[in-house]
Amino acid sequence: MSLGDLQPLRDPQREALALGRLTLDRLPAAIERPSASAAGIGIVHIGPGAFHRAHQAWYVDELLKRDPRWGICALALKSSGVRDALAPQDGLYTVAVLDGRISYRVIGALRELLVAPDDRERALARMASAECHIVTLTITEKGYCLRPDGQLDHEHPDIAHDLAQSRQPDSAIGFLVEALRRRRDAGLTPFTTISCDNLVDNGLRLGAAVVAFASRLDAQLASWIQRQACFPRSMVDSIVPATDSALRERVRAALGVTDRWPVQREAFLQWVIEDRFCSLRPDLASVGVTLTDDVPAFVQAKLRLLNGAHSTLAYMGLNAGHRTVADAMHDAALADFVRSLMIEDILPSLRAPAGLDLAAYIDAILQRFRNPEIRHELAQIAWDGSQKLPFRLFGTIADAMTAGRPIDRLCVPIAAWLQFLRRAAHAGIRVVDPFADTLSAVAMRCDGGSGDIDHWMTLEGVFPASLSDAPAFVAALRQAYARISPRPA
Repeated sequence: MSLGDLQPLRDPQREALALGRLTLDRLPAAIERPSASAAGIGIVHIGPGAFHRAHQAWYVDELLKRDPRWGICALALKSSGVRDALAPQDGLYTVAVLDGRISYRVIGALRELLVAPDDRERALARMASAECHIVTLTITEKGYCLRPDGQLDHEHPDIAHDLAQSRQPDSAIGFLVEALRRRRDAGLTPFTTISCDNLVDNGLRLGAAVVAFASRLDAQLASWIQRQACFPRSMVDSIVPATDSALRERVRAALGVTDRWPVQREAFLQWVIEDRFCSLRPDLASVGVTLTDDVPAFVQAKLRLLNGAHSTLAYMGLNAGHRTVADAMHDAALADFVRSLMIEDILPSLRAPAGLDLAAYIDAILQRFRNPEIRHELAQIAWDGSQKLPFRLFGTIADAMTAGRPIDRLCVPIAAWLQFLRRAAHAGIRVVDPFADTLSAVAMRCDGGSGDIDHWMTLEGVFPASLSDAPAFVAALRQAYARISPRPA
């Protein structure tokens, strides 16, 4: 559905109550508005969920003040919810920035709202047009249809469908390949495709999946994509809590009009993109995007400092009876522990990329954790520990052991995770984790004492042999486990 199709049959009296182009001039002066100039569409985004609308679309909205060519066509692969909510609002919606000072901004970057089952041909035509230079994605890890080894799953139902009916794709991979085929046949260069999902080496994995899919259809197309298309790696960061009735009411009170689907985020915003484009590139640096040739260093800093500290707060905070990150940061002893962990144990394992001051980054993370406006539940952060901790803490521990640095403090959050699993199992609570059954079975053999570590070290799918077979790690973990006073189940 194009926003230009929504002009007839408008009722100004009803619309005066809702956010839209006709009501922008009614907003209070403190509300930031989008650029009034008509925007072209230079970007297609697949998966316009809350994170995209609070993050990438915010950057693009800022870019449109300088360059009107970069409006977004938002393509939802399955759900019509975003289109149905925002099309009557001319694609406009509000971002509420929640921090010490709360602010509101109306975003006008979404110039077209499409849903794949209804608008498949229109979406493909948009992606294949000469005006489209960038395709971005936020489709979560499962949207890439990858096997556990990171390769494309050709047996996935959406991939199997698209291989059989490549001109009528359902999956993101299928859409990308069909649009690229059309561009090749029309003599156009490929668009640059940027994954904005939290996958390690996201661009490399996406590019490999696209080439693998294309090779099943047309070896020459696959070769053309491999030679000419670009899939830069990226990293994104900002906490975006789910929209709820409280946010809708807060936005209505601030704007004086109704917004069907506002979004909210913290003030901190980060977007890092590998500076590798095969088509026209907007001046993203002018709006705060970091363009670099060292995305992995930024990703590792985020995983170890931000995410490692998050997991530490989650398991130690839950053990102490806290519910949210901000609550846990009001525990002075716990906050001091986390700060020391970041500065003394994690920081030495990192290499600072150009453009990132790691000391300032640590200070910013701790400030974010204290934000009372962001209610980030520790229980949610505690999900999927077996999948998260290898990247967030195990690697730091391994590096410290290799370098001869102490690991005692680093083992404390691991011990807290194991005590968390033990408490849950004995209380009959199923944890959210792909290995939930295995973890629960081991936990039921544990009584909370240091001898439990012998049981936990049998988890070959969780603890790598480089740790479980290392006497220094086992001893440090045993001591940390014994020091944590387990709360009653």
